[in-house]
Parts: sequence; structure tokens; C-alpha cells
Amino acid sequence: MEFKDYYAMLGVEPTADEKTIKTAYRRLARKYHPDMNKEAGAEDKFKEVAEAYEVLGDAKKRAEYDQLRQYGRAGENFEVPPGWQHAGGFGGQHEHFGGSDFSDFFESIFGGQPGAHHRARPPRRGRDIELEMPVFLEETLAEQTKPVEYVLPNYDEHGRRQPDQHKSLNVKIPAGVADGERIRVKGQGGQGSAGGPNGDLYLVVRLVPHPVFDVDGHDLIVTVPLAPWEAALGARVEVPTLSGRINLTIPADSQTGQRLRIKGKGLQSKHAAGDLYAVLKVVMPPRSDENARQLWAQLRDAAGFDPRSQWSKQA
Repeated sequence: MEFKDYYAMLGVEPTADEKTIKTAYRRLARKYHPDMNKEAGAEDKFKEVAEAYEVLGDAKKRAEYDQLRQYGRAGENFEVPPGWQHAGGFGGQHEHFGGSDFSDFFESIFGGQPGAHHRARPPRRGRDIELEMPVFLEETLAEQTKPVEYVLPNYDEHGRRQPDQHKSLNVKIPAGVADGERIRVKGQGGQGSAGGPNGDLYLVVRLVPHPVFDVDGHDLIVTVPLAPWEAALGARVEVPTLSGRINLTIPADSQTGQRLRIKGKGLQSKHAAGDLYAVLKVVMPPRSDENARQLWAQLRDAAGFDPRSQWSKQA
């Protein structure tokens, strides 16, 4: 079997103290942990680092290992010297970032059944998962149940990557959710390890832009096109809302940009519904025939109105 130079694996000198060894282990374990490093070979390096610290982080194992170093070199074949026997004793007080099966070299020196060479890992909570969830404006008016599908990264008890886990849930979306609001689904995040609880799933609400309405907090804004005569004479026009159409009274002599409030026809909130604001916009016909132009001329003469009269006073 191949001799393992645990000091070289951690990048420390054989004379390194306990603090130096622990610091080196923590740095390398984080660097090569499967959750943080997806490069080829990172998982194998993580296992090597864990094995090296299992020995060097325990005073008894390190003392025994130091006795054996005089008989072997890294990468060369190694046989346990005749008459050498492991003194026993496991369960050092050091910490692990994850477990793994150690090498034949470790087993031949320190013995034990697979999995018995390191203390049980403490329970670890699974990772929280955050996803963006599109929600239509109409879906905010009342509680909805929406299907959610997502993929969870999956690892075994030794930190090795497993096939991804595909999940599908039906999630209740409360009425009145706002853009950017986070909805927590408890226990539907990453799987915990060593008996630890699962993480949570967080759904971040993203309101889908509407082709008719603009959103201002919990209020809605809709642009209402008017013919010139509707603005001048007043009219009753149909206006869309999220829950259906309503008839809106346009007062005579209305102006472009004028806002009419329709109470309670906006978005729901936790306490009350917002309002809908109808913004008026006077729109000219695309073209006029000769008869229409004559009527426009008569209107011009009868109205006696100069829309730019303020310019002469201010210029």
C-alpha cells in the first residue's frame, strides 16, 4: 500500500503545533468541500485533508504516526513494521466539516471497522433555498395555490455529490402579496445531515408586468383614451379593472393627464385594497375628411381658445 504523508497533505511542517495544524485543516476543508468546490478532484482532496487531520489532530494518533514516518516515504509502497501494534484510542476533540471513508493506509495502521475511525458528525441543518416566483396581478386578489418545481443539490452522508433531487410542491400564496415579498415554506430546502433538520424554501414574489395596468405600491394606474368630444362634452366609458369592467363617468371639459380615482379597485394589501387611478388621454382621430375639417374649423372659431396663451405672458 502507499505511504501517506499527512503533514504534506495539510501543508505543515512535522514540528507544527496543534493550532497551526487545525488552522491548515479548516482552510483546506473549506477550500475543497463539495458544497463550495465543484472542480474535478476537489472531493478526493477533501477526503485526504479529513484523513490527515483525523491523525494529526489527535495527540495519540499523531505520536504513533510519527513513529512510523521513519519507515516510509510519501507515494512509496509501505508495510507496517513487524511487531508494531496500534495502541488504540479514538475520538479526538477536533472538529470535522464532513466525513468520508479513509484509506487502506489508515486502516492498516489504526484498525477499526469502516466508519469507526472518526467520531460521529454533529447534526447539521440543511441549506435554505431561494427561488423567484412569478405572480400575475390577478392572482394577488385572493389566496392562490400555485405549483412550484425546483431542483435540490443532493449529497450522501460523506459529503459526496449524488444525483440532483427534483421536487414539486403546491404552495399557498396569500392574498395581497407584494413584489419582492418572501414566502417561507418550512422544511422544503436542502436536506439536513446526521439527523439535522432540513433547510427552508423561500419564494421571492415577482409581479409579472401587466399589459394594461401600471403598479404604484398597492394602487393601479390605467390610461383611458378619450375622443376630443368625449373630453369636451363628458361621457360614460368602460374601464377595465383586475376583477372585470366598470362604467366610469368622464366629466365635461376633462384634460389629458387628469386622474380619476376608483376606490378599492387596486391591489389587495394586508389591511385594505388599493385604488385604481384612471389617467385621461385625449386622442385625435387618425385622419379627417373634408367635412370633418370644416367642423373642426367651426369649433375653432366658436371656442376662441388659445392653448399657448400662457407663453406670451411668461416669455
